[in-house]
Amino acid sequence: METVRRISGFVGRWFALIVVAAGAVALAAPGAFAGGEEAVPWLLAVIMLGMGLTLRPVDFAIVAKRPWALLIGVAAQYVLMPLIAFGIAHALNLSPYLAAGIILVGAAPGGTASNVMVYLSRGDTALSVAMTTVSTLLAPVLTP
Repeated sequence: METVRRISGFVGRWFALIVVAAGAVALAAPGAFAGGEEAVPWLLAVIMLGMGLTLRPVDFAIVAKRPWALLIGVAAQYVLMPLIAFGIAHALNLSPYLAAGIILVGAAPGGTASNVMVYLSRGDTALSVAMTTVSTLLAPVLTP
């Protein structure tokens, strides 16, 4: 368990640099990560399981006691984010197709990455997971 803790601490401390380095490697040598597609679902599952193990039922009870935070987050996901995406598309004078793509991405629910970033920044991971869950369940109805 101590080894896992040390690895987690290292990755957490150097996460931004690791992401930039991996991006640079992928840009310089696009084939460097080829063939790893099969591992993605498993890696996402391990990440989500690991984060889930850090949460306790009481964490979600605290989220349930302040539903406004959850509602504001979900409302921001489907109102504020698409409006910001629209503003960016308009400011950059993008074609209608690119603008539609950016707006759709802006309206898409967060995923593992958002939860990991909240966890690494020692934010309210339970609230982030709850927001992602509710946004994902509402996505078929609310995504434009």
